[in-house]
Amino acid sequence: MDTAWGDGTRSVRAGEEAPLPGTPLRPSPVFAAPYHLGDRPPREGGADAYARTEHPTLRVFEAAVGELDGGRCLSFATGMAAISAAVLAVARAGDRVVLPSDGYYTTRLLAREELERFGVDVEYVATPEIGAVAARGGLTGARLVLLETPSNPQLDVCDIAAVARATRAAGAVLAVDNTTATPLGQRPLALGADLTLGSDTKALTGHSDLLLGHVSTADDELYARLKAFRDSTGGLPGPFEAWLGHRSMSTLDLRLARQAATAAAVADLLAAHPAVTGVRWPWRPGDPSRDLASRQMLRPGGVVSAELADAAAVSRLLTTARLWTAATSFGGVHSTVDRRAQWGGDAVPAGFVRLSCGIEDTADLVADLTAALDAV
Repeated sequence: MDTAWGDGTRSVRAGEEAPLPGTPLRPSPVFAAPYHLGDRPPREGGADAYARTEHPTLRVFEAAVGELDGGRCLSFATGMAAISAAVLAVARAGDRVVLPSDGYYTTRLLAREELERFGVDVEYVATPEIGAVAARGGLTGARLVLLETPSNPQLDVCDIAAVARATRAAGAVLAVDNTTATPLGQRPLALGADLTLGSDTKALTGHSDLLLGHVSTADDELYARLKAFRDSTGGLPGPFEAWLGHRSMSTLDLRLARQAATAAAVADLLAAHPAVTGVRWPWRPGDPSRDLASRQMLRPGGVVSAELADAAAVSRLLTTARLWTAATSFGGVHSTVDRRAQWGGDAVPAGFVRLSCGIEDTADLVADLTAALDAV
């Protein structure tokens, strides 16, 4: 694919092979589990053998995501399956792993309930602090460093390139959870990361009807290690999910543009409303992450965080709103509000909310949210 093409073209054309007359315009899913072997050894000449290790629909989807990431992609059944593979394929007993203390809480749950059980030494560093830790040599001795930027749910940003230089000097592997940014919003591999990963359940596929995740890398050794891990553990998606994911990501550029435009308007509304404090959107003037996000990221996103007085205030807002739905996850075409404290995994106030802007009309969403806030 021509790297000079714009985001819209790349989203639609990623993963496509040269057209052949008489073949479908878009690939269809291939549902076979075993494949005919004939008299040849399995996988000779790249032939498929068994869908747990490879299948043609998955290859097309992985080619598409890998082109957007700038590396080779391995797809997984969920975002947590991708994170688990990235960590467990790299770290061993006795290794030191550095994780974000303010990122997706299930990653910390994985560390507490699984990594520590396997004898992995886990250290937690907040996203705004990892740059300073790296600068003073605090990553020396680490085997793996995982960043999540912008962080979920508080939307802090860290300097990927600076941390990449430190991890390279320390001999560590740097992985970046790029879920919030998406491959169109940020390219961690180009900034020096060894791995970029994401929960494709969210904005990449964007319709709230799939569970998918992926890891991409430009390092052949890491790719082989992750591929072997996935082959052994069986965490890859089925053909229908891979096909639907590929189809859905074609509209990524269009969806992100509408979501970002709405997020800008929503952030301004929230910041001006007396019922709201602590508004975060990395591209809003005055946000602590604005300067770094503007330099590092390629485009704004559609997630905003803020704080209402308490859980009752959030409940009142959701009772009044007609277009903002109470739901977890983010990045879908429907606008949602998630009170994060109800899940028990994030150290946030009871009234802290993550707003995911969908693709409804911006004016309608702003009017609806204004009415709901006034009711609060």
